[in-house]
Amino acid sequence: MALLSFERKYRVRGGTLVGGDLFDFWIGPFYIGFFGVTSAFCAIVGTLLIIYGAAIGPTWNVWRINIAPPDLKYGLAFAPLKEGGLWQLITIFAFGAFVSWALRQVEICRKLGMGYHVPFAFSFAIFAYFSLEVIRPVLLGAWGNAFPYGIMSHLDWVSNTGYQYLHFHYNPAHMLAVTFFFTTTFALALHGSLILSAVNPGKGETVKSTEHENTMFRDLMGYSIGTLGIHRLGLFLALSAGFWSAICIIISGPFWARGWPEWWGWWLNLPIWN
Repeated sequence: MALLSFERKYRVRGGTLVGGDLFDFWIGPFYIGFFGVTSAFCAIVGTLLIIYGAAIGPTWNVWRINIAPPDLKYGLAFAPLKEGGLWQLITIFAFGAFVSWALRQVEICRKLGMGYHVPFAFSFAIFAYFSLEVIRPVLLGAWGNAFPYGIMSHLDWVSNTGYQYLHFHYNPAHMLAVTFFFTTTFALALHGSLILSAVNPGKGETVKSTEHENTMFRDLMGYSIGTLGIHRLGLFLALSAGFWSAICIIISGPFWARGWPEWWGWWLNLPIWN
């Protein structure tokens, strides 16, 4: 594949964390590096293990394939392959693929002389996965408390976990997570619509500048956060949504085992209501 004009400037040597020049290479437009190799290896092996799990399971229906974690009786020990050990191996390779991908992002940032905002943001997604599959099960003392790999089985796990605490929407961390998710969508909708309206004018009109964008929001709501500010705000909102969604499940069980509506008893008992 021919290099695009701008690629020649940025396809530079160096920046690798492991492997030096030996792994400093591209395949087509994609930088590989040592962690690109490990990411591909872990992803391929993990996928093959999922296919193997489907092969030994009762169905090939993609909606019904289920690779469950070990039974609670195994605790935090290794389980036989067909009794949850397969789930344990897939989890190891999945985590290896995710971390490798983040470190590959770090190498690309080093090459381009950029900040580490992209791998930092991706690490929150890794944390959310790690909290569900490792942190919470370890705190509860058994891998069986993690979610299974499968479409319908995963949805069933989410539903059952929510009903286990009577009404999961009363989880205060869940409230924060949902608030940040909706606010992220709102902020990105405002930002995206503003950019499109500015750079996609009507026929015969000129493309509008940053001054027009700032004026739009100053007139609309009295203040404009600015071009850099909206991206900082968007990053904060998105990472907060992922972070609090991880916290809401970590505290459910290890730190609060009753129904979440009961947690709000302190609010109802405040003297101001008497």
